[in-house]
Amino acid sequence: MKEAKTNAMRIMERNNIGYKVHAFEIDPDNYVSLGEDNAVEKVGLPADRVFKTIVTKGKSGTHYVFMLPVNRELDLKKCAAAVGEKSVEPLHLKELLPVTGYIRGGCSPVGMKKQFATVTHETALNYETIVFSAGRPGVMMEASPLSLEKAAGVRFKDIVRD
Repeated sequence: MKEAKTNAMRIMERNNIGYKVHAFEIDPDNYVSLGEDNAVEKVGLPADRVFKTIVTKGKSGTHYVFMLPVNRELDLKKCAAAVGEKSVEPLHLKELLPVTGYIRGGCSPVGMKKQFATVTHETALNYETIVFSAGRPGVMMEASPLSLEKAAGVRFKDIVRD
């Protein structure tokens, strides 16, 4: 059975960016997020190459997107500095769908309702490809970190806790 394309996949294709799909079964009744235990096991790559997407809201009210390895935690002070804000806080779950068009566990940095400033942890540049959500729970895409610059205007900075 062919996997239905997500908005993120269509945008990658429109920009002539190659990617590989990793699709896997999820239990919708017991699904929390694409964290280390689930996604890393399913795609068979080291946790440092599997990235999660976290949407935040700055003190100014502006939204920002951060991508980091699933086995790491955001340093909110570093995140704020990376985007020139006084502070940032993770977006409340009830705001995720209206703001991004994505649900928890399926939030891709590519193809949100609006293109937000996006920062990816700098370790992504250590790899030829990284894996991140393709826009639906249980569907991830693998692509070059530099291709994210073209698809989503991503910048690379240190944004994780030491």
